Amino acid sequence: MKVLGFILLFVLALAAALVLAGQVGLLAGQAPADLGLHDGRLKPPSATPNSVSSQADLYPDHPQHAYARIAPLPFDGDGEAAMQRLAGLVKATERCAIVTQQRDYLYAQCRTALLRFTDDVEFWWDRKAGVIQVRSASRLGQGDLGVNRARMEKIRAQFTKN
Repeated sequence: MKVLGFILLFVLALAAALVLAGQVGLLAGQAPADLGLHDGRLKPPSATPNSVSSQADLYPDHPQHAYARIAPLPFDGDGEAAMQRLAGLVKATERCAIVTQQRDYLYAQCRTALLRFTDDVEFWWDRKAGVIQVRSASRLGQGDLGVNRARMEKIRAQFTKN
């Protein structure tokens, strides 16, 4: 029984240390240096299953192509107005903060609730295709438990509803 008690105490201490590390920002990771638009493309999907991208089809041989695929955001009318509306939705999204806002590009950082992992979220008004391309990726870890896709689909639902 003493061994089980020790193991339980150790597991609880480890969990508490992990939560504390997240709360003080030790699990935020570093922002990639190559975010943004490059030759009409956002950064490719992550090599691990922790990102989504509406431009995943530009990388058909990518190891996470199928996992990363997500539709771009459709809109009618003025692209600048659509980007402004989108910025308002992102600002209203819990634990998300806009870092860069331009006429045709939006970059935000979103944090998870408990461990404060940071995800990089990008939107680009693709004038040629008439849509807003999207990308959301976790900085750390091998998987995201579907968090990036869920966030983008929530934003999509709000964006297309208005």
